[in-house]
This record gives sequence, structure tokens and C-alpha cells, in this order.
Amino acid sequence: MHMLYDSESFVVVQIHANAPEKSAPTPAVPQLARHGFEIVDKRSGKEVYLDGSWAEMFQQRLNVWQQKTPTQEEIEDTLEGYAELAHTPVSLH
Repeated sequence: MHMLYDSESFVVVQIHANAPEKSAPTPAVPQLARHGFEIVDKRSGKEVYLDGSWAEMFQQRLNVWQQKTPTQEEIEDTLEGYAELAHTPVSLH
């Protein structure tokens, strides 16, 4: 897990769901890599997990941001659009 962004309104975390732990042995059966991004809307207390094509599109956005550093307003506007997909209340596991 890697924190990418944290503001008063949003948190974005990149998750490598099947990344092997350093002490874990390599599994005999290959596993499907399932990487994604969790976006938490602190204002509503809800989160959305992006994987598959949604995660690929978000990664493309991040790649563009690496080339041209966005303003905080541009980041927040983009995250607002994804936050509209959020229906899962945040809970501690």
C-alpha cells in the first residue's frame, strides 16, 4: 500500500493487492495481479476502489500529472469526479 495523496477532502492510496510479502515464499500457483487505487472522500465518509480498466485510466491520469504538475484544484476536481462513484462507507478493518 502506498499513500499517493492526502488533503482535507480526499485520500488516495495505491494498493498492490497480491504483492508478495518479503518473508512470504513464492506461491507455486501464479496469482492474477490485482492492483488498484482506493479513493476516500473524507467529506462524505465513503470510498471507492478502482481496479481493472478504471485503475488503468486513473494510472494514465497519474502519468500525465507526472509530466505536468497539476494544481491542487485540478487534483481535487478529478477526485471529485471519481468520488461520485463512492457508495461504500469507510470502516476500519
